[in-house]
Amino acid sequence: MQEYIHIYDQHKSEIEKFLVETIHNNGHHIATDFEQLHNFYGILPSLELIYVTDDKYQQISPNITRRRQIKSAIGRDRCYLVDRVHEADSDIAISDPYISSATGEPCVTLMQYHEGHVIFLDFNLLTLLTRFGFLERHPVFNRVTYSFYLAIGVSLMFFSVMSIGYAFFDYFKQLMNPVEYTLEAVFKPIIALTMGLAIFDLAKTLMEREVFFKAYGDKQDDAKLLTKFLSAIIIALSIEALMVVFKIALHDTSQLLNALYLIIGVTLIILSLAYYSKIVFNEDNKDKKRDEHKR
Repeated sequence: MQEYIHIYDQHKSEIEKFLVETIHNNGHHIATDFEQLHNFYGILPSLELIYVTDDKYQQISPNITRRRQIKSAIGRDRCYLVDRVHEADSDIAISDPYISSATGEPCVTLMQYHEGHVIFLDFNLLTLLTRFGFLERHPVFNRVTYSFYLAIGVSLMFFSVMSIGYAFFDYFKQLMNPVEYTLEAVFKPIIALTMGLAIFDLAKTLMEREVFFKAYGDKQDDAKLLTKFLSAIIIALSIEALMVVFKIALHDTSQLLNALYLIIGVTLIILSLAYYSKIVFNEDNKDKKRDEHKR
C-alpha cells in the first residue's frame, strides 16, 4: 500500500481535479434519491461505494454498491471521516487514502454537500490509479503470481517444520543412546532449529507481502527482510564454526586453519550485511528528503 500512496501523492492534484470536474459535470445525478445516485457507477469505474448522511454525518441511506444495497449501515456515525478530508472545491472535500471499513481495500472518499445532506463517494485507490495509467495491473498474471507465491510460501513453511522436527528427532535419538551423546549432539539440533526459524520467517514475510496483502515496501523494508534472514544464517554458521573449533581442538589441532577460514567467512558476511544496510539506509533517507523537497 505504501507504493500506491506514494504514486497517489505524486499525482494528487490532477486526480482530485478530475474527480471534482467529473462530479460537477454530472451534477444532475447528485441527489438524495438512491436510485439516481447509482448512475454514478456507469460514469466512474473506480467508484465502489455510495452513501448519504444528514448534516450531522449520521448515515440515512444504505451502503449503495454496484450490485446491492446494504441497509444495516443506516444510522452509522460518519463524523470520523470529516477529520480526514480537505477542501477540494467550494462544496466538495476529498480524503487522503485509507483502508475502507466496508471493503477492506485502500480508498479515497469524496464528500459532496447537497441541500442539507452529505453524499459520500468511495473510490478504490488501485482502480483509480489504474484508470489514470499510473499503475498497471493484469488480473490473470496477478492470479498466477498469487498462486505461485502461495505454493512457495506453504512449501517453505513445510520444510521449516520438517527442519524443526528433525532437530528434536535427532536430539532424542542420541539422548537415548548415551554412548553417542556428545557435544555435537547438542549443537546439531540448535543449527537445525535456527535454520528452521530462518526459513519460517522468510515464508511468513513472503506470505504477508505477496499473498495475504500485496505490499510494495520501500528499500528499508527489503533490507530488514534480508537482515533477518541472514542473521539467522549467520547464527547457524557461527555455531557450526564453534563446533568445528571444539572438534578440531579435541582431535586434530593441525586442522585449526580450516576453522579459521569458516570464521573469516562468517565475518565477511556480517561486514557485507552491515555495509548493505548502511547503503540502503542512506539511499532511503535521500529519497525521503527528495520527496519532502518536492512537496
